[in-house]
Amino acid sequence: MAVKKTSAKGKAGKSKPLAPGVEDPNGASKSGALFGSDIMAEAIAALDVPYVALNPGASYRGLHDSIVNYLGNEDPKMILCLHEEHAIAIAQGYAKVTGKPMACAIHSNVGLMHASMAIFNAWCDRMPIVILGATGNVDSVKRRPWIEWIHTSRDQASIVRNYVKWDDQPGSVGAARESILRAGLVARTAPMGPTYVVLDVELQEESAPEPLPPIDPARYMPRVSYHCDPAQARAAVDMLAKAKNPLIMMGRVSRSEGDWAARLELAEKLGARVVTDSKVGAAFPTAHPLHAGCMGSGAVPEATDAIKKADVILSLDWVDLAGTLKTALGDVETKAKVVQVTLDHIIHNGWSMDYMGLATVDMAIAAETGLAVAAMVKALEDKPNKFKRGEPPALVSPPLKKGPISVNQMVAALRQVVEGKDVTLLQIPLSWNTKTWHFNHPLDYTGSDGGGGIGSGPGISVGGALALRGSGRLAISIFGDGNFMMGCQAIWTAAHYKLPLLIIVANNQSFYNDELHQERMARMRNRPVENKWIGQRMVDPELDLATIARGQGAIGYGPVKSADELVSVFTKAVADLEAGHVVVVDCRVLPGYAP
Repeated sequence: MAVKKTSAKGKAGKSKPLAPGVEDPNGASKSGALFGSDIMAEAIAALDVPYVALNPGASYRGLHDSIVNYLGNEDPKMILCLHEEHAIAIAQGYAKVTGKPMACAIHSNVGLMHASMAIFNAWCDRMPIVILGATGNVDSVKRRPWIEWIHTSRDQASIVRNYVKWDDQPGSVGAARESILRAGLVARTAPMGPTYVVLDVELQEESAPEPLPPIDPARYMPRVSYHCDPAQARAAVDMLAKAKNPLIMMGRVSRSEGDWAARLELAEKLGARVVTDSKVGAAFPTAHPLHAGCMGSGAVPEATDAIKKADVILSLDWVDLAGTLKTALGDVETKAKVVQVTLDHIIHNGWSMDYMGLATVDMAIAAETGLAVAAMVKALEDKPNKFKRGEPPALVSPPLKKGPISVNQMVAALRQVVEGKDVTLLQIPLSWNTKTWHFNHPLDYTGSDGGGGIGSGPGISVGGALALRGSGRLAISIFGDGNFMMGCQAIWTAAHYKLPLLIIVANNQSFYNDELHQERMARMRNRPVENKWIGQRMVDPELDLATIARGQGAIGYGPVKSADELVSVFTKAVADLEAGHVVVVDCRVLPGYAP
């Protein structure tokens, strides 16, 4: 064997058996690497990734064969997708739940161009993914006529180099083994993100060279941690403890229950108000009296008020700190002392502007947020809690009367149906009102797509459902009709692999966000506002979303057009979900956004 069995403790990354009989190979035998792609497959298996999401392609036919007939389609197990964007989005959704990478296989330059939007989403979301690309023969003499010429690029990774952490195109089988291991290491190391390795078809299909020196993969993929300097932690908590109005802005943080408990303890020890952000996953219990509000797609008065009153602010990897301060304060520089904990600067580059504005910062702590919070809690271990108990804020609960459906009514009806159940919201729409649902566990919500790439919702939801399978949590997503239609083929993958998932489409039959932009233009230019819908509305004919779902093996309900029908339909949909089905509910909602 070219790769020794890993000595790493535990096998948390191993794939759970999918539905019996789904894509189980006959006669697979790992009797010794015979081809270059067998060695590559061994290296992928050594990454301890449970799945590889893919859309098939001839450029990696050798690797495909090795995963099936050499590894036996286990660890990683293939997840077949109908589009390369879905393969990446599924891996992103999986990482958002687990914090761990999946692998993806992308067909040559054309597959990479398909996948590029989803890769950008994962990059902006700082999610780890190991992407395996491929190319036609680098040696032009050996290329098949026509097809391998158009599917071969001089520098294929240049398509995505500005929004992956690292890329490589190894020139030998031995180099490919090393590249794959490095891709796993770099993707997992904070700040996390996608990595990309291009595998020449000739290297995949050539006979295996003389046995490569055996290695222990664990020794090539060490855990890299960025700890917080204890002196900085003490200095930060001293500033916060002396503040009259300390504020913690909870940004990108882990799904770990231990890290969640530490953030709660830090806030209570300091008596600090907390602001969260719906662009990222659940970071703090929103029912807690210290929670000052969740920033949604726009300004939230309670949250911006807390920022205005703060005299010391602790930013835990907050997305767009400068922009949020500007939203709250205008162009006036904050008078509060700002402590920023982040590693994000490590991967900023001159192409992507996802680093946002340059924020006002008085103390910068380059550390992983979980480790920094742990250090701050330790520095406060002898201090009593400053927090005084109070009543949690009430949720918005509009009456469910006969008539058109508002998004608030839709969410309130779902909340009523799932009360007492563990639910993970994998996606929420732009129209989401943060006062309609409480997040009380790190897996109650996993965050937005990161890069604003419409069409990501279905794929991310399928990846989240894959990660949650067998956990006892209900995988539920809510997003708009535009998002659904651009990625709806991902539903087939969930149905094929029997991944329980409920998708509720907040269907306003329009690209409504752009209607608002057109309305704004018309008002600014003194032109007819009545024309804002042209080129925006998805009507005449109306889209039948339930039929689209049923056509892929899911259960489809709707369109639901009256608020008094919501509880009945959601009750059936949740029962189907608990029975292991993929369900789509088309809810016709009034256009509009929460304040």
